[in-house]
Amino acid sequence: MAKQLSLEEIQNFKGKYPKQLWALFFSEMWERFCFYGMRGMLTYFMVTQLFMKDVDANLQYGATQAFVYAFTFIGGLFADKILGFRKSLFWGGILMIIGSGILAYDPHQFFFLGISFTVVGTGFFKPNISTMVGKLYKAGDARRDAGFSVFYAGINIGALLGGYACITIGKQYSWHLAFGLAAIVMTISLITFLFTQKKMGPIGLPPGEDEEITDINLAGIDDKVMTEPVQVKRRSVNKKWYDYAVYIGSLAIVPVIMIMVAKTQYTDWFMYTIGPATLLYLLYEMGRYGWAERKKLIAALVFIFFSVLFWAFFEQCGGSLSLFAARNLDNTVLGSIKLDPNGVNNSANSLFVIIFAFLFSLIWIALAKKKIEPNTVVKFGLAFLFLAGSFFIFYSTRFFTNGQGIASLDVFTMAYLVMTFGELCLSPIGLSIMTKLSPVKLQGVMMGMWFLASAYGQYVAGLLGAGMAEASENDTLVQKLMTYTEGYKQLGIYALIAGIILLVISPVVKKLMQEVS
Repeated sequence: MAKQLSLEEIQNFKGKYPKQLWALFFSEMWERFCFYGMRGMLTYFMVTQLFMKDVDANLQYGATQAFVYAFTFIGGLFADKILGFRKSLFWGGILMIIGSGILAYDPHQFFFLGISFTVVGTGFFKPNISTMVGKLYKAGDARRDAGFSVFYAGINIGALLGGYACITIGKQYSWHLAFGLAAIVMTISLITFLFTQKKMGPIGLPPGEDEEITDINLAGIDDKVMTEPVQVKRRSVNKKWYDYAVYIGSLAIVPVIMIMVAKTQYTDWFMYTIGPATLLYLLYEMGRYGWAERKKLIAALVFIFFSVLFWAFFEQCGGSLSLFAARNLDNTVLGSIKLDPNGVNNSANSLFVIIFAFLFSLIWIALAKKKIEPNTVVKFGLAFLFLAGSFFIFYSTRFFTNGQGIASLDVFTMAYLVMTFGELCLSPIGLSIMTKLSPVKLQGVMMGMWFLASAYGQYVAGLLGAGMAEASENDTLVQKLMTYTEGYKQLGIYALIAGIILLVISPVVKKLMQEVS
C-alpha cells in the first residue's frame, strides 16, 4: 500500500502549481458542466416549456439559484463540523446525479423535484472542493492566487461545454437528452474524484473521533506589536450517527426546498432570515478568536458585501440576458459563423475565462515578484469598473440593430469579454481571500458565506430581471430592446459607483487585513 502523503509534503511542492490541483481541476470541471448546463436552460425552459411569464421565470430563476448558493453555506458548515470535505463532496455529487436523472426522465412534470435535489447536492459539493484547493497551499504562499485562477479555468471549461451543449441539445433535439447529459457528466466528475482522492493525503478527511484539534488564535496590541499566538486545543466530534443524520436530513429537506422554490414568496422569507442568522453565527464564532483574527474576518465581510452587488449584476446572464439573447439577437458572429445566441450567452464568458485565466494568473505572479501587485481591495474595485464597462456595451447594442429589434451578436459577445476581465479580478481572488482571512477551523464556513453572498446576488438578480421583464411585458421586439438596454445602462452606473467606493476605502480595508494582501 502506498504511503499517504503528509500535508507538509503536499504544500512543499516545486514549481507554480501543486500536482493535486489538477485532480480537483478535472472533478470540478465536469461538475460545472452539469451545473452550468442546467443553469443555462432554466429561464428559457420555464418560459418556452412550462409557459411561465417572463416576470415569473426571472423570479423562479433567482429563487433557484439563491437556494443553490445558500446551501453552500450549510454544506460548508457540515463539512467543517461532521463529514469532512471528501464525504460532503461525494454526497453532494450523488444528489446532483439523482436530480439530473429525475429531470431527464420527465422535466415537465418533475421540474421542481429534480431542481431541489440539485440545489441540495450543489450545496454539499461546491464550497468543499474550493476549500480543498486552498489547503494545498501554506499560509502566505504567493502562488495561491495563481492556483485559484487555474482552478477557475477548470470551472469555466465545464461551464463552456455544458452551457452551450445542453441548451442547444434541448432546443434542437430533446430536453430529456439535455438533462440526461448533465447527469452523465456529473457521474464522470464523481468517478474522477474517487480515483484521485488518494493523492490528497489528509486534506478533506473528517476529524477522527479521538483527534485533538489545535486552533491558533492571533491577538495583537495593535497592528504593529503582536502578542504570542495562543493555542487552544479541543476534542473533535465525529460520531458515525452524525454522518447518517446529515444524510437523512438532507434528503428530508428536499420536499421543503421544492415547495419554497416553487413559491417565490417563501424564498423571500428565507432570504430575509438566513443572512441575519448567518451573521449572528459568525459573530458567535468570532468570539473564539483574538482581535487580530477578528479584524481579518471584518475585512472578509467587506468583500462578501460587495460580492453580493457584483453577482446581482453579473447574474443577469442566466435571467434577463437569456431572454434578451433569445429574442433580440441575430445568430451570426464575425460575419459568417452561425451560433445559437442562447448558447453564446451561456458560454461566451466561460470561453474568455479559459483564454485569459492563465494570463491573469501569470500577471499576478509577475507583479508579485516586482512587489507591485495590486492588493485584493483594488482588484475588487477594478472588477466593478470592468463590470460597469460591460453593461454600457450591453446598452450600446441598441445602436447596432436591423431596425426590427434584432441586435448584433458581435457587440453582445464583446460585452462578455469585458465582463470576464471583471470576473477574473474578483471571483478567483475572492475564493483565495476567504481562505487567507479565515482561521483554519472556519474556512469551510467562510467559504460557505462567500457562496451565500452569491445566493443574495442571485436573488437580487432575479428581482432586477423581473423588473425589466415587467416593464416590457407587452412590448414589441423594438420596445423590449429599448427597455432591457436602458436597464443595463442603469446597472452599469451602479457598478461604476461601487468600483469607485472600493478604490476609495481600500486603505482602510487593507489595514484590517494586516499582513494578508
